[in-house]
Amino acid sequence: MSTTEGVHVELVEETAEQEQEPTQRSLAKASRRQALLDAAAELFAQRGFNGVSIEELGAAAGVSGPAVYRHFNGKQAVLAALLLGVSEDLLSGGQAVVDASPDAQQAIRGLIEFQIDFALGNADIIRVQDRDLASMNEDDRHQVRTLQRDYVALWVEVLRLLHPNVEQLELRVQAHAAFGLINSTPHSLRSHSSSGKATPARIARPVLERMALAALLA
Repeated sequence: MSTTEGVHVELVEETAEQEQEPTQRSLAKASRRQALLDAAAELFAQRGFNGVSIEELGAAAGVSGPAVYRHFNGKQAVLAALLLGVSEDLLSGGQAVVDASPDAQQAIRGLIEFQIDFALGNADIIRVQDRDLASMNEDDRHQVRTLQRDYVALWVEVLRLLHPNVEQLELRVQAHAAFGLINSTPHSLRSHSSSGKATPARIARPVLERMALAALLA
């Protein structure tokens, strides 16, 4: 290998290492940010938004209180990221289910399964959303409400195809009733469990699917 070729190889390797370092740092930062959001969901669900300090939030995620500000401007920003993120995920995920469904009946089945998956995996976030939405600033709260309305509208449109003679207001009531059934069940089962643990998904899922389908397809 000539001297020129050797220098070229070293430069390529050095450039590759330099490109890799920011990626690793970005991954580590994203991981810490997610750890903070996970800790926030659990703590806010247990104590309420106003019952948790930045220091407690950081400690639960394995960082110092001041380190939280490297990822969020403050506690309200954590709450906003938590609830906006889940609202965006629900809307995009629900739309993907509808887009992939061959007909309205398969779409409503898919939406029910999707919502059950969300509820069983995110009982803490659901509780935070129900209780602490008012703690968000007005702009963030408006964004969450808009995303929620769009998600409900997605369900209502599918229900309209299934029940073309039913008024839209009644279809909205049906959709909200299904959300209430599905979203409240995981937390209720945990609250009434002597061990404090959630009822296994293998038991809760088929029951929720049957009840939601019976209500929405009747």
